[in-house]
Amino acid sequence: MNRMRGDSLVIGFALFSMFFGAGNVIFPPYLGLSCGSQWFLGFACYYLADIGLALLAIFAILHCGDSQGITRRAGRGASALLMSAIVLCIGPMLAIPRTAALTYEMSVGPLVSGFSPVLFSVLFFLLIFLLCVRESAVVDIVGKILTPVLLLGLLALIVKGVLMPIGPVPDRVLVENVPFTGIEAGYQTMDVLAALVFGIIILKSARDKGHTGSGDLYRVVAGAALVAGTALLVVYLGLTYLGVSASRFFGLDVPRTFLVVSIVRNLMGSWGIGLFSVVVALACITTAVALTSSAASYFSQLSDGRLSYPILVGLVCAFSAVVSNVGLEQIVAIAAPILNIVYPPTLVLIFLAFCDGIIRTDRVYRFAALGAFLTSLLTAAADFGLPVADLMSRMPLSSLGFQWVLPAVVCGLLGALPIGRRRRR
Repeated sequence: MNRMRGDSLVIGFALFSMFFGAGNVIFPPYLGLSCGSQWFLGFACYYLADIGLALLAIFAILHCGDSQGITRRAGRGASALLMSAIVLCIGPMLAIPRTAALTYEMSVGPLVSGFSPVLFSVLFFLLIFLLCVRESAVVDIVGKILTPVLLLGLLALIVKGVLMPIGPVPDRVLVENVPFTGIEAGYQTMDVLAALVFGIIILKSARDKGHTGSGDLYRVVAGAALVAGTALLVVYLGLTYLGVSASRFFGLDVPRTFLVVSIVRNLMGSWGIGLFSVVVALACITTAVALTSSAASYFSQLSDGRLSYPILVGLVCAFSAVVSNVGLEQIVAIAAPILNIVYPPTLVLIFLAFCDGIIRTDRVYRFAALGAFLTSLLTAAADFGLPVADLMSRMPLSSLGFQWVLPAVVCGLLGALPIGRRRRR
């Protein structure tokens, strides 16, 4: 039992550091700034949309046996396309380059002016390659070495900010819809999508440590989820409050990185900038390591081993290095419409994964995911000016960004109808 608790602690710390990366540094303070006096409501929505759904995805993977088990019943082609889109989003297309861009803007920029971003991206991804090339060591490197240092640095900043806040909680609220703002910020972290890929190395690590039975595996993963969820709750709550305390000094037009650097400078002075630069770099490195390893593992399996893991690690690092030079704000802006399309069908399949023994026909999965996907396409089209915005705004739960729920339910029910099925003899 003591060994099981120890393994849960190590894997839980690894899971924490995998989730806590670039987006998780910049989004909670900006959320606190935006929500003002209603900051706790915004935080609760953020936490549920981020870590709540991400841990649900981890347990869905445990229930199905692997990540592909969640999407498989949507059809082989649809499953491969959706998983590839997810891996690209949390991999070399968006999330991995974001870690490098944030490290440069918040760790290197404030300390070393004039340092070449191109040279930095090369050095950053060379380090990621060296950490990832030994696949079996990823979880232990992250869980035993990097995470404790990361946690100590974050807690030092948060404790100082709570005991000596920059300013009082303001009376104003800068956004019209606080719950939607919290949910949208949770989506932007991409942790739910990442959880589907993190599950590959988390379950592999638990099995490699000898927990092969279903009961032992469930207890280890549940313990790791509790450790990661609690640590993230403390850190996110603290970072959100730091943003609230700075709300009186900034508006919504403040860049996210500038807001965080300003908070650190006000709380801890110049030496604090150095400390936080290390914290941000560690957060981004740990996430980049996890994402690169997971993406390389997935595409190696998808190619049936024709593309080896080390080669794919090199390709992911090289492509990410190029994209990272676009800049943080541009990457965040590009991510928004893409995530609005990818998230709904993914969430539908995560929830349906727990009904695996109840729903007998794959048509329910396919139809429900298709309904969510088509609705998300229409929502994205409305954002680009096509005349469907009024229709989308009339959908139930649209104020929370869940206008895809009703179409998914209706299409899922249509898929359950025995129309067009052949009778078994």
